[in-house]
Amino acid sequence: MNIILLGIIVANAVISYKGFNDIYFFRKYEFHVGSIRSGEQIRMLSSGFLHVDMMHLAFNMLTLWFFAPTVIDYLGNYSFALVYFGSLIFGSLLTMLFHKNDYSYRAVGASGAVTGVLYAAILLEPNSNIDLYFIISVPAYLFGILYLLYSIYGMKAKNDNIGHTAHFGGAVGGYLITLIKEPSLIMDHSLMTIALAIPIILLFIMAKMNKL
Repeated sequence: MNIILLGIIVANAVISYKGFNDIYFFRKYEFHVGSIRSGEQIRMLSSGFLHVDMMHLAFNMLTLWFFAPTVIDYLGNYSFALVYFGSLIFGSLLTMLFHKNDYSYRAVGASGAVTGVLYAAILLEPNSNIDLYFIISVPAYLFGILYLLYSIYGMKAKNDNIGHTAHFGGAVGGYLITLIKEPSLIMDHSLMTIALAIPIILLFIMAKMNKL
């Protein structure tokens, strides 16, 4: 198994386990808008290694386990790490942008980083299929578009506790970093690249029009 991927999974498991059993530790390092705005920027990184429970942790790490090898095979270890941590930070930045005035907003989880890896894998192999719940198989590019549209809906509806903004930010981070590292994808898979960009453009148009 790749040492960097293993290190990320172990770090998530150890830090999350600490948070499960130490509420002070959990509160100190979770994403919290009020604390970040008062100077605790470390939370924008540390919150990505905390999870609410074992199911939350297992789902994120299993998704990472499935899609990280594609990114590593195509881009190498360094670029994989860049996609992972860049997407984590991008998700946190977008969350701050959309929730900057909600001082009580809290969130945890590696979802932003993992979603970034997922979207990097989709860009690198857009014609592959993603098996949902090991039953339904859908084209990777279609999954990517639908997932981003669902995230926009979740951000607008605000009717659950899912960090849709971090998911979306991570996806955008993975998308941009992968294209910067492999600009040939724009020509090789131009239609897919444009299609995946549509929900991103839609999000920022809706934000500009105060529709979120």
